[in-house]
Amino acid sequence: MAMPRAIIILTTIVTTLLSATAVVAQFGDSPAATTELTGPTHSSKWKVGVVVDAQGGPCVGLVGTLPIPANWPEQKVDVVEEEISPDVKKVRYRTLEKSVKQMVIEIPRLASGDTAKALVTLDIQRTLVPAPTNTDDLRIPSEIPSEVRPYLNASPYIEVRHPMIVKLAKQLRKPELAGWKQVEAIYDHVRDHVRYENGSLKGALAALRDGTGDCEELTSLFIALCRANKIPARTVWVPDHCYPEFYLENADGEGQWYPCQAAGQREFGTISEKRPILQKGDNFKVPDQKGAQRYVAENLTGGAARGGGKPRVEFIRQLLTDG
Repeated sequence: MAMPRAIIILTTIVTTLLSATAVVAQFGDSPAATTELTGPTHSSKWKVGVVVDAQGGPCVGLVGTLPIPANWPEQKVDVVEEEISPDVKKVRYRTLEKSVKQMVIEIPRLASGDTAKALVTLDIQRTLVPAPTNTDDLRIPSEIPSEVRPYLNASPYIEVRHPMIVKLAKQLRKPELAGWKQVEAIYDHVRDHVRYENGSLKGALAALRDGTGDCEELTSLFIALCRANKIPARTVWVPDHCYPEFYLENADGEGQWYPCQAAGQREFGTISEKRPILQKGDNFKVPDQKGAQRYVAENLTGGAARGGGKPRVEFIRQLLTDG
C-alpha cells in the first residue's frame, strides 16, 4: 500500500525519504488510551521535518504541516535533537480530532536561493502488543464513551450505512457469540472473502463488491462491518501499511483497543508490527483543506512574493537507526 500523497500548494518538487514518520514525546496519550503495555520493545530513531528552498525569487507566507503522531500505550517517543534555521519564525504543534498531532512550521519570508529547515530527531520505543490471556468476559459495550463514539460513524471509503454493508453486518451478527468471538467472526469473514490485490484506493464497499483489495480495503471493510454492528473500530497508520483496531470492554466496564492484521499474516487481538504509528483514525477535519480527510497528509501553503519564484519543499522521513 502506498501512503497517501502529501498535499503541496504552489510548489514544484516534492521528495520523500523513506516513507515513514515519528512521534513527539511531550504530547501524551490520546483519550481512551489504556494502561501502557509491558513487553518486548523495538527501538528506532527517525529524522522528520521539512526543508524549503526559494527558487527563482523570494517566497512569502510559507506554512508547512506534517503529522507527528502522539504517544500511544504501545509507543513511546523522545525528542533527541532539533534543527531549526533562522528563517523559521515558529514551530508549533496542534491536535486534530484528539488523535493526530501536526507539526506546524511558519516561514514569513525566504530570500531567493535561501533554504529554511525545521527537523527533529526522535527516538521511538514500540512495544509488541500481546494477545489477551482471557477473552471470555470481553463484550461489545452497551454505552459507548464519548471519545470512542466517533468510531461508529461513516468515514471516507468506510461506507457504514450502505445497504450492502448493513445487510452483511446483520448476517454476521450471531447472538450466541460473545464480544470477542463476534468480532473474530467478522475478521475471518473479511479475510476469507476478500482476496489481497494491490491497487489504488477504492474503499470498503468496492472491496465487498469486487472481492479484492489491499490492506486499506481489507481494513476498511472490517471496520465498516464492526461499526455497522455497533462495535467501535478505527484505522491505524504505519509507513506503507495500515491495520484496524476494535474496542471492547471487560466485565467491569473498562474499555480497551485491540489490534489485528487485516492483510498479511493472521494476527487477531495482537500484533507484531514494529513500524512506528503515524496516526490513528480515518475521518479528520484538517485546517485549510475541504471535506473530511481519511489521512492527515503533509502540506505546504504560501508562495512567491511579487516577481518572486516558487518554493521547493522536501518533507523528511528518514530512518536513522533500527533495532
